[in-house]
Parts: sequence; C-alpha cells; structure tokens
Amino acid sequence: MALPKSATVLVAIVSLGGCAHRTAARDGGNVDTAQTAPLDWRKVATDRDRERLRGWRDAWMAALPAARAAAPEAIAAHPALFDPDRALATPLPPPGDYSCRTYKLGAARSGLRDFLAYPAYPCTVAREDNVLSLTRYGGSQRPVGLIFSDTATRGVFLGTLVLGNERSPLDYGRDRYRDMAGLVERIDDARWRLVLPSPAFESKLDIVEITPVG
Repeated sequence: MALPKSATVLVAIVSLGGCAHRTAARDGGNVDTAQTAPLDWRKVATDRDRERLRGWRDAWMAALPAARAAAPEAIAAHPALFDPDRALATPLPPPGDYSCRTYKLGAARSGLRDFLAYPAYPCTVAREDNVLSLTRYGGSQRPVGLIFSDTATRGVFLGTLVLGNERSPLDYGRDRYRDMAGLVERIDDARWRLVLPSPAFESKLDIVEITPVG
C-alpha cells in the first residue's frame, strides 16, 4: 500500500484493521486470495477513542456556547461549519489537494481561550487501497491518519497528532495524548469538516474545515 510521505502511522492502523482470507477453489483446494476486507474503524479504534466518538454531541454542546459567547461574530459567520446537525450525504472528500483550517471551541481548562481560529494550511486526501488518508502539512499541530466509511452522512477519522518540528508521526495507539478520533462530514457542495471531540490539548472540541484548493 502506498503511504503519504509523512503518514507512517497508517501502517499500524492498517495492520490492525486489515485481514486476508482464504476461498475454496473449484477443485476443492484452498488458495490464498490475499484480499483485504474493508476496514472497520470499530476494530481499529482504542477504547478511549470509541468513547470520545460516542460523546461527540456532548462535547459539542459543552463547547459551542462558550465559543459563541467569546466570539459571536466568528461563530455567526460560519453557520454551516458550527452546526452540529449539518451533515450531508456523500460525506467523504475525494482525493486531492485541500486547505485545512482548525478552530478550537471551548477552553479545556481555566486560563485558555474559548475560541481560537488558526491559519489554514495545505493538506491532502489520498486513496489508500480501500480507505482514504488525510495528511496536513505545516503548523505546530498536524493531524495525519485514515478516513473510514461509516454511515451515509459521516466518515470516521483515526490518526495521530504530529507536533512541532517532528518529521513523522507516532503509531496510532501508542500515545493516548497523540491519538485522534473524529467525524468527517460534508457541509456544502465542496466543503467538509473534521470534528474532533474532547481533544487532548486546549479545547473541548476541534473543528477542521476542509476545502479544495483551486
């Protein structure tokens, strides 16, 4: 499987979720097909990340009022982006080059801000056999991982966080503070978001806006 240059984390994820199986040949013998079954994120996600995904709405409802109070104009300027119920059919972005901009909502502890909007950075979505990968380039906190199909209106992202000047990510599941789990949703004709409930640092909810380049 071809991997993005900075996405060695995918190796660990695929080794957990992929499985080869055998089929019966016409002559009654068994042959290895080496077919990889579709990856099920539930078989890959850590217990902690499954819990975070189950609690996505609670995290959103805790974060949004605080963010709206701190930055009402910024929240009002992007009604679809910050609407928890905005999820359209065909949720996965096609492979290509994108711009990713992170918004942090609701301070995780006292002394932090309830709303932060970071600059946009380049990111890519690539086809990795039967799943997609997402890799962001630039910035001090860079998500990288896989996007799994889930329902008609959402996908699931599992990955890790690359920090500072690190050149490659940790394997998923190795460090709970680096593991990332979120929902991927389409919110407009060519506009997606990655919703990360209860991230390890700073906020109660992160939203990454994903828009095509060009």
